[in-house]
Amino acid sequence: MSTPTVLMGAVAYDPKVVTIWEGFRAWLRGRGLDFDFVLYSHYERQVEDLVAGRIDAAWNSPLAWLRAERLAAANGTAVRALTMRDTDQDLTSIVVVRADSPVRQVADLAGMLVAVGAVDSPQATLIPLGHLAAAGVEVDVRRFDVGVGLHGDHIGGERDAARALVAGEVDAACMIDANHLAFVQEGTLPPEGTRIIAQTARYDHCNMTVRQPESAGVRLFGTLLLGMSYADPQVRPLLDLEGLTAWKDGRTTGYDLLARAVDATGFFSPDGRVTATDYRP
Repeated sequence: MSTPTVLMGAVAYDPKVVTIWEGFRAWLRGRGLDFDFVLYSHYERQVEDLVAGRIDAAWNSPLAWLRAERLAAANGTAVRALTMRDTDQDLTSIVVVRADSPVRQVADLAGMLVAVGAVDSPQATLIPLGHLAAAGVEVDVRRFDVGVGLHGDHIGGERDAARALVAGEVDAACMIDANHLAFVQEGTLPPEGTRIIAQTARYDHCNMTVRQPESAGVRLFGTLLLGMSYADPQVRPLLDLEGLTAWKDGRTTGYDLLARAVDATGFFSPDGRVTATDYRP
């Protein structure tokens, strides 16, 4: 009987990606799965290779998941969210102003300058701008395009937006709620120096996307990921690097906010083509 195999794609947004997946590879191989991974410089090629069957699984951003779903349907196939991190579920983005800002409610932002992350950042651009638009608030936007193609995984643009807020160059800045705290802890934002003026509804982030129908290797891959324990000293440092304590079953109910933003901006076509005019990964 042959050993089940899986080839997974991951985007190299940070050098730690190699450390994480080399460690997971050793752990998975020790449990009977012939696992390997390939690295991509951006998500678009990773999604295309998954749908084309060149890889079995893709560790995808939420934006990459939406494109994979659309592209697969257009090609007569299907994809599924196999697993996701516990920390990928029920997140929010926020719009913050300086503590001394005259802005008291979201409507006060009308006509003001709002800083966002990269053009393809779900959490720091697409979702919060969609939230403002849904509230009927038209703003001017200053975008910080750092790591375009990484779908916001590289938070440099998000951090630059926060710096612009502190410097008084913009009236507000968008970011994921967890980074608001992180930016205070690292000193990018002053303690008690900002106020949250708007918060989005909850949404989900990354997932492990796989093609349908699933091979025996993919099914074993999912079972092994779900069985990883934070108490296991071999994988605990890797889980810490990847930012989770447990893998969860994948779900797709948390992507509606992003899907609406994608459709409103024309970022992707319904058949999964990249149609955003100012996006070139």
